[in-house]
Amino acid sequence: MSEDQDAAGAMSFIFEAGVLKRAARTGWWFAGVKHPESIAEHSFRTALIGMMLAAMEGADPARVSMLCVLHDTQETRITDIPHIAKRYLTAAPNTAVTADQVADCPPAVADVINAAVSEYEAGETLEAVVARDADKLECLVQAVEYRHQGITDVQRWIDSSRAALNTASAHRLAHAALTGSPLAWLNPPLALDVDAD
Repeated sequence: MSEDQDAAGAMSFIFEAGVLKRAARTGWWFAGVKHPESIAEHSFRTALIGMMLAAMEGADPARVSMLCVLHDTQETRITDIPHIAKRYLTAAPNTAVTADQVADCPPAVADVINAAVSEYEAGETLEAVVARDADKLECLVQAVEYRHQGITDVQRWIDSSRAALNTASAHRLAHAALTGSPLAWLNPPLALDVDAD
């Protein structure tokens, strides 16, 4: 494969990933959210939560963030299948979808992405456990934010997300999300005036 073909293959995956910026998280429609966040928005905050959880749990923050960024990239091809639909549909395994997505990428790129998705899907390493917790915690946080915005039917997302958490740090953050206010950060403590006499 020539360098131009390698670059074109990598760019094809980059363009495909851009679809996630426009693709909605469909499960929220059942809760009454008319314009839910995109899959890319979910993945961004999942990666941020994953980095934080990794630091709290002694995992590799960079690795966890990468797993989080890639955990839903398959949804460009299979969409965000809501929980209820999974009773009736069988999607290809995420590892198979990813292999197709990166087949034309440079081999080093394809190897990195395929290995990360395989690790996430297996859920056996500390990094994968933390990344999966980050995904569930982001869903819980989003439900709390939607509830704060007046969407009342989100408790099932909170309960199922919380029940799926594995790490102590994720449980602590979930508790903080459920007992705090999504807008508390707008009221930081007053800074001391260092110029005052």
